[in-house]
Amino acid sequence: MDEPISSAERYPAKYWHWLSDGRIQCDLCPRDCKLHEGQRGACFVRGRLGDEMVLTTYGRSSGFCVDPIEKKPLNHFYPGSSILSFGTAGCNLACKFCQNWDISKSRSFDKLADQASPEAIARTAEHLGCKSVAFTYNDPVIFAEYAMDVADACHERNIKTVAVTAGYIHAEPRRNFFTKIDAANVDLKAFTEEFYVKQTGSHLQPVLQTLKYLKHETQVWLELTTLLIPGLNDSTEELQALSEWVARELGVEVPIHFTAFHPDYKMINIPSTPTSTLIRARKIAHTAGLKYVYTGNVHNEEGDTTFCPSCGVTLIERGWYEIAHYRLTPNGHCPDCSAAIAGRFGEYAETFGRRRIPVAIGG
Repeated sequence: MDEPISSAERYPAKYWHWLSDGRIQCDLCPRDCKLHEGQRGACFVRGRLGDEMVLTTYGRSSGFCVDPIEKKPLNHFYPGSSILSFGTAGCNLACKFCQNWDISKSRSFDKLADQASPEAIARTAEHLGCKSVAFTYNDPVIFAEYAMDVADACHERNIKTVAVTAGYIHAEPRRNFFTKIDAANVDLKAFTEEFYVKQTGSHLQPVLQTLKYLKHETQVWLELTTLLIPGLNDSTEELQALSEWVARELGVEVPIHFTAFHPDYKMINIPSTPTSTLIRARKIAHTAGLKYVYTGNVHNEEGDTTFCPSCGVTLIERGWYEIAHYRLTPNGHCPDCSAAIAGRFGEYAETFGRRRIPVAIGG
């Protein structure tokens, strides 16, 4: 049974319309939830209250932390910088392997202990010296109105915004949302419709449409992440198809991160991903022509390192989200052969390191 929606949660939501039978339909994502009075959508945070759609998590967070940008993961977006990260609750996917399930699958709003206005978040990020603010932990698509207001407040202070998302969103809100975003890491969970339907309760094609939109119709810096789950999405054939699609449809300069699965949520009986699987995936992607391929959730120095695709020299050497050696020029070129490296770069300061600092935000 849906948790009742209180009048205190009455923040007007966008992206909905009336149906002829008296219900209202949410038009934010391809789930197209159709709601009677008092019902919540599949994400649990958007619902009907009276004659309107409301967002119940506006201004409410599951917590704030300062992270290294590499943890998002983003390896080509101001490397070494710090980022203020936060999420809310709920999700519009139903991933059986969710590693933030206590937040994304939460139906209890006691998870939302921190309250913060968009202005307070931007002000705190500036005070802490963060280059950017990340909408993460759960998918920002479902709290789009809040995220977009935070993005506006951040941009007024010259702070960048980052979305960590599954990209499951309709075309109109997608345009509005990503207009406010400077960089995105999109979780391409697999490359088969069967996986998306059975393991996430969603569909592959809308995600591919979002990826093509981001690459070809926006200025958003884009990186991809695929969590490799043994026996489900790690076959050589699927990894070849995925890598070839990325090279063909997005371009060979889009970075991709293959990360290791660890048993969690509803997949506690599947073993962790062997490092050898990530190394194989990286080789497959390189063979398909992709220039920047990384591994994650394991310690693999070669898979953490950025190499010049032209001369092969080491440019950014990393270990567990920490930069050990940095050789890029401020305008993002290799100092040896002058090749341009895809990404967003600038004057490199001392790396933030692999710290994770919880912070409190008031107001």
